Amino acid sequence: MDQWEQLRQQCMSCRACGLADTRTNVVFGVGDPRAEVLLVGEAPGASEDRQGEPFVGAAGKLLDDMLAMIGLRRQQIYITNSVKCRPPQNRDPLPAESEACMPWLREQFRLLHPKIVVCLGRVAAQRMIRQDFSVTREHGQIIEKGGILFMGTFHPAALLRQPQNKPEAFADFTVLRDTIAAVCEHTYHK
Repeated sequence: MDQWEQLRQQCMSCRACGLADTRTNVVFGVGDPRAEVLLVGEAPGASEDRQGEPFVGAAGKLLDDMLAMIGLRRQQIYITNSVKCRPPQNRDPLPAESEACMPWLREQFRLLHPKIVVCLGRVAAQRMIRQDFSVTREHGQIIEKGGILFMGTFHPAALLRQPQNKPEAFADFTVLRDTIAAVCEHTYHK
C-alpha cells in the first residue's frame, strides 16, 4: 500500500476530537495525489459529510465552474479541507478541532509537496497563510512561503451568499491560471 492510501485509511478512522462523534463521513480529499496545486477549504458541510467528498452541492458546482473557467478539472488538482469532519451546524471549527486535524493536512501537504496552495475562505487562509489574513483585502495575491506559492480567495459557499464578490473571485482564478502556467510542469498536460 502506498503512503497516500495508508494516510487516507488512518485518517478515516481518526477519533482525535469530538467531531468524530457527530460525523457521518471523514472527508479526506479528492483529486490527484501527485498534484502541483492544492485547494484547501475550512471544513466539510452537510453535503460533504453525507457524501465523503469536499465541495459538493451548490458550492462544489460553483468551484467546478471556476476551475473549468481556467481549464482545470478536479482530477488535475487536489482538494481538501483543514478539518476533515463536519462541525455541527457548519460552525467554524474550534481551535482544539483544528489542532487535532492539522497533522492530517500537514501529512497530505508533505506527500503532495504542492507548488501552489489556494486557501478557500478566511478560516483556511488564516490557518495557512497568516493569522490576520483578510480575504476581502488580500484575495488573489500570491504570497511565497518556504518556496511554495499561496493565494487566498473567497470560499465558494460565501460567493453563493454574496454573489457580488464573484467577479473578484473569477479574477483570482485567472491569477491562479497564470501562476500555474508559470510554475507548474504538468498541471495542464494531463
